[in-house]
Amino acid sequence: MFRRRPVGSIRCPVGARRWRHLVSGSRGGSGRGSGGGARKGGPSKAGSSRGGPRRGGPQNVGKGNRGAARPEPPPRRSSTGRPNKPGGGSGRVRGSGQRGTSPLGNRDGGDGPKGLGGDQVEGRQAVRELLLAGTRRTREVVLAGDLDSAPILDDIIDLADEAKVTIREVSRNKFESMTRTEAAQGVLALAQPLQEYELDDLLVPDAAGRDPFLLLLDGVTDPGNLGAILRSAECAGVTGVVLPRHRAAGVTATVAKSAAGAIEHLRMTRVGGLPKALSQMSNAGVWSVGLDAGGDGAIHQLAVADQPVALVMGAEGTGLSRLVRERCDTIAHIPLAGVLGSLNVSAAAAVALFEVARCRT
Repeated sequence: MFRRRPVGSIRCPVGARRWRHLVSGSRGGSGRGSGGGARKGGPSKAGSSRGGPRRGGPQNVGKGNRGAARPEPPPRRSSTGRPNKPGGGSGRVRGSGQRGTSPLGNRDGGDGPKGLGGDQVEGRQAVRELLLAGTRRTREVVLAGDLDSAPILDDIIDLADEAKVTIREVSRNKFESMTRTEAAQGVLALAQPLQEYELDDLLVPDAAGRDPFLLLLDGVTDPGNLGAILRSAECAGVTGVVLPRHRAAGVTATVAKSAAGAIEHLRMTRVGGLPKALSQMSNAGVWSVGLDAGGDGAIHQLAVADQPVALVMGAEGTGLSRLVRERCDTIAHIPLAGVLGSLNVSAAAAVALFEVARCRT
């Protein structure tokens, strides 16, 4: 049986509280570039195949386009709530009250959950961050019965106690039958699904007054890659993430574990089609920059990084789809100096996101 030992919690020190056993059941409480694995096709100039008159915009990412004309941005809306949190601002949300799916025997796969997902969180860091963030209700924390004591487990138990979340200890076999990932580290939590925001709410300054810094993912289907990208996005200060509803990974338990808690702090939405979303962003005055090995210029030459901007990442191997590429204002690449011609999509996303973040600080 798992016993807690008196190790101080980062947030909720145990102090002189009495140690209690967990019992079965429940209790209250430069020539070559990378676009993230994208194909090495020739550059598709921004504006090709775009319908209607083309607004002024960067034909490449050089400094000479910094003064390009932009449409008048929409008026800024006031917002309330805690800054830098998904619950902050006056944004509308979708699906936050839906009941999660059954946790039993359902490994990640396919196109992911019907909603945004995130109702089952596995892994110690991800569960701890879920409880720390407090941005959505946690229904239950489940622990495998053969765990050795560890400081992070003490934190999880104390945070669950503080939030009056039920803690249940089960046998290892029972625990494994409930998990959806390969290595849940003996800890999982069942929670309210993630809030799904409207795209309009991501196109205006957030609760902290930051201009839109968005990330769009075009056909990223690997849950591990998606989770790693979301972790980098949160650390880089991304204000919103846009995912396609079809042919892309949803926020599954594997994504939540790989993201290590980042999903608790990111505003996310899903759209029926990225091309239409890019047109909507254009009308709102947000620049769109695709990342591809055949890009017009290097990411560090991007002239609009300090303005409302959206980075668009393509799928590993195939890169940006044709329509998405055509709707981007410009295509950038990451210069590489080695023999290999591409980076993993999550590594490419991290490089591009932090380059934009550097220009915005």
